[in-house]
Amino acid sequence: MERDLYETLGIERKASDEEIKRAYRKLARDYHPDRNPDDPDAEERFKEVQGAYDTLKDPEKRRQYDAGGMFGGFGRNAGPGGFGVGDIFSSLFNRGRGAAHEMRGRDLETEVRLSFEQSMDGSQVAVTISKQARCESCGGDGAKPGTSARTCPVCDGRGIDSQSQGMFSISQPCGRCGGAGEVIDDPCPSCAGSGLTRQRKRYRVNVPAGVRDGTRIRLAGKGEDGPRGGPAGDLFVTTRVTPSPVFQPRPDGNLDVVVPITIPEAIGGATVEVPTLRGTKRIRVPGGTQHGTVQRLRGEGPPRPGSRERGDIHYRFEIEIPEQLSAEQSKAIDQLGLAFADHDPRERLLRDARRREAEVSGSEQPGSEDRSADSGKVGAA
Repeated sequence: MERDLYETLGIERKASDEEIKRAYRKLARDYHPDRNPDDPDAEERFKEVQGAYDTLKDPEKRRQYDAGGMFGGFGRNAGPGGFGVGDIFSSLFNRGRGAAHEMRGRDLETEVRLSFEQSMDGSQVAVTISKQARCESCGGDGAKPGTSARTCPVCDGRGIDSQSQGMFSISQPCGRCGGAGEVIDDPCPSCAGSGLTRQRKRYRVNVPAGVRDGTRIRLAGKGEDGPRGGPAGDLFVTTRVTPSPVFQPRPDGNLDVVVPITIPEAIGGATVEVPTLRGTKRIRVPGGTQHGTVQRLRGEGPPRPGSRERGDIHYRFEIEIPEQLSAEQSKAIDQLGLAFADHDPRERLLRDARRREAEVSGSEQPGSEDRSADSGKVGAA
């Protein structure tokens, strides 16, 4: 059963228009999505409050709601059990006056550009969009200022046409008013009676720390406004993060950093300074480090959205070979080569390759020696 609209706003049924407006403003401020990010309950409550106000602020819709016409089964046309057969079919077509007021506006999408630092620290950025918004001249009702719409003479304001089919009543949107329940004789010149005009709107987007390229952020109620006072759609903002020349995102949410090291550092070990998201740190390169060895620094990576934890940074050591050597460096390399003259790093590689070659060669010519011996005996005879 639908929640009572007066209860939704926390007011008495005899509340004045000013009391309704005051209650709505307070609740809308408390539950607005901008004040309650990532809180689906608050967002749902905000929509309930908006829907209740859209009905109760309109004198005619409020009168119909009080008479039970807004919810089938609890008002007129109800059978002995409190729910009429006709109401079932009417509800399928948004029965009741002002069905067009319930039409939701379109969702919209846009993109926002962020630096890598903004994506890691979190930020607030502005986006500007062009959308269909409520006409400022007529307030969204579509009628020329100073005039008002009149009740549709075909459907008597119900927004539907009903046709009896035996014991059933088939309902469909009224062909005269399109389901709005109202007819505009003198449309607003600014919006041509639609209640909407193309407008540019600017919003501020709260980007949480740790977002990645392609993350979608939802701004509830910031899409296009619904026609004739209907609820607005949502705005989805996709983040586009400028790549960092130092930190590379990993699929697991951590970061990669390539750290060049010299040959002496790789052989003898060293303590080197490396970048972090919050400055630099010194880490130990163990002696005998191989090219491509990875060392992880825990808790120094990007923030985890929705958590107080942070990811890790993976440092991959790459041995840097100079393209040109000075005379002193060349002499040192020659001396190092003499010191390692007895060590052949390819000895095992070549030994395994020769063994494999011999095994393959032997398997391709099985019994070749026996056949040669037999041939020699035949020739001697």
